[in-house]
Amino acid sequence: MELRHLRYFVTVAEELHFTRAAERLHIGQPPLSQQIQALEAELGVQLFQRSKRRVLLTTAGERLLLRARRLLADAEAAAEEARRAGRGEVGELRIAFTSSMPLAGVLPDGLRHYRERYPAVSLKLEEMFSGDQYLALQQQRLDVGFVRYNGDEMVPGIRRRELRRDRLCVVIRRDHPLAARARLAFAELRDEGFIVYPPGVSTGLPALIRQLAQAAGFQPRIAQTSGEAMTQIALVAAGLGIAILPSPLACVQLDGVCYIPLTDAAAYLSMAVATREQESSPLVAAFLDVLPTLAAIAS
Repeated sequence: MELRHLRYFVTVAEELHFTRAAERLHIGQPPLSQQIQALEAELGVQLFQRSKRRVLLTTAGERLLLRARRLLADAEAAAEEARRAGRGEVGELRIAFTSSMPLAGVLPDGLRHYRERYPAVSLKLEEMFSGDQYLALQQQRLDVGFVRYNGDEMVPGIRRRELRRDRLCVVIRRDHPLAARARLAFAELRDEGFIVYPPGVSTGLPALIRQLAQAAGFQPRIAQTSGEAMTQIALVAAGLGIAILPSPLACVQLDGVCYIPLTDAAAYLSMAVATREQESSPLVAAFLDVLPTLAAIAS
């Protein structure tokens, strides 16, 4: 049984007149009659009582009409759902972000703009280090990543679109001798104990700190490690060392802690949106269409 046959049947059932039904369907009356006869032959029942004066539904026809209308409505709903999916208007979008991203304004404001345009899309959000996001993208476990990186290093199979660059800041106690400075060069930190992410954590910040220290002519002394930026700030407040973190985290205000920007040219982290190079999902394409809004927010 074809949907076309059901549409023909429902139209005849509503008109109870083959000529008027044929006009609604924009086909000839003889072909319509043939299609109804073919449907009756397929089902093995008579759907209409025909006479020269009128057409009536049989009991079988009345029962079929109820189901046929539901089937046609479901078919149209399925077709519209497919069309909306093809436009990126429905489905699930998996998005990851680094810990400092919600504090930068770009992520919450950008997601709000996206939800206003695509309210039927379900968003699955997860906090994740940049390196883990790249792996999740490559393994098809993630659709879009908000990542941090420094320089021009490439990641196989990943395309990044830079939104902005954030200065790195020295997180330091207010009673530290350097705390009165408006800016600091990394070379001035040679005698400090650093609170950093532990080895194996998939973030590029520890490597960047080592590069900055090497350029300044010293090896950083690691005083403590912590896998959470908030914990690093708390350890600074406890007097256990200094931390180097992106400037958006300066909004985290703990008693006795201040944030001083680094002046070194390489002391920054880019904020970018990352996707697969060969990404073809309409959901991702629709999300990337919002990027000009995100870029405006970031500027």
